[in-house]
Amino acid sequence: MVNSYNKLDVWLFGFMIGLVVFGLLAIYSASNGVGTIDLFYKQLIWFGIGLVVMVVVYYIDCRKIIEYSYFLYLLGLFLLILVLFFGTKVSGATSWLRIGFIGIQPSEIAKVTTILALARYLSNDNTDITSVNDVLLAVAIAVIPAGLVMLQPDMGTTLTYLSFIFPVMIMAGFNVYYLLLMVIPFLLTIVGFFNIYMLFALTIIVFVLLVFIRKGFHFSQVIVSLCGLAGGLFTFRFAAAILQPHQMKRIQTFLDPMSDPQGAGYNALQAKIAIGSGGMFGKGFLEGTQTQLRFIPAQWTDFIFCVIGEEMGLIGSIVLLSLFLALFLRMLWLVSVIKNKFVELTLVGFVSLWLVHVMINVGMTIGLFPVIGVPLPFLSYGGSSLLGNMVMVGLALNFFRNKRNLGY
Repeated sequence: MVNSYNKLDVWLFGFMIGLVVFGLLAIYSASNGVGTIDLFYKQLIWFGIGLVVMVVVYYIDCRKIIEYSYFLYLLGLFLLILVLFFGTKVSGATSWLRIGFIGIQPSEIAKVTTILALARYLSNDNTDITSVNDVLLAVAIAVIPAGLVMLQPDMGTTLTYLSFIFPVMIMAGFNVYYLLLMVIPFLLTIVGFFNIYMLFALTIIVFVLLVFIRKGFHFSQVIVSLCGLAGGLFTFRFAAAILQPHQMKRIQTFLDPMSDPQGAGYNALQAKIAIGSGGMFGKGFLEGTQTQLRFIPAQWTDFIFCVIGEEMGLIGSIVLLSLFLALFLRMLWLVSVIKNKFVELTLVGFVSLWLVHVMINVGMTIGLFPVIGVPLPFLSYGGSSLLGNMVMVGLALNFFRNKRNLGY
């Protein structure tokens, strides 16, 4: 009889621990000496809670996880609705629920439950990937919670909800071409918020891409491209009415950070200064001037990567990103060895979600993306985010432990 220890994927667990350690060090440095050091200890407590929850998840019967996926999804939706009525507003978004002295962010919990529900639906033998109704229902599973998050309003988190739809549906066997037909109008509509010239250029590019993939011209390609262009022109014209003032300001400062260097563009400019000043090897732990002098407000949250870049330099940043890459590749390795469709779709969903989080978070700190409030997984301060990410790792460890029962 093989014991549970030998069934533990120590590589996956080790990569996660490495990322959390990076985060704890960065949070300690970012909050050191200004009366906020308690944030480090709170994150440490949440890490301990996360380990306990991981152990529970690790030993749950994996069949129960599949069985109760829809119930967990409905629970996530209930929490998202609850926060709209009884939530606490933080940074312009009503996204927190207070239970006594504990604050939770339901959107972080609902990410996990949404991926589980989507995987359950798409892995069902009765789901027909050629049926329009089944495709729309699969999309709706992810879009409904995304819409509730948008009402908070939290545009950054909304985008992360949409990040895993495309990869999971491709993994389920949906035709890439038809998925593009559905996604392109939405993407072009978002581009309209940024730049009209970019909108026209991307419309032409996606039209050519559709013709190339289909290996021929079809009238549907024209309809989809024109719908996307129309949506983009609408958002470009009425962006000020659709977005909150602070969201509009973020887009404007992304396009031109110097348009408001002391206001909305301040964080983005200071972030680039911090990372650039770190050089090759960094200034050393607790030695970063941007970090220790608090040039970046609340840098222990969405701008935690700045602390790594300044104090640990390019080498430290590469090590951190390598840990993320190792985590992603290990998860995809599990996809290849556990022959169970639900597991495959779930793990692809987790990796897609994390990948988009990392790309947006790192991208906004170096000026490639606008500042939209997306945390860096396992590193940014926040109990709900850390707990949600650790639960995802716990589920992956559970699947690996039960790989023979799942069809290995």
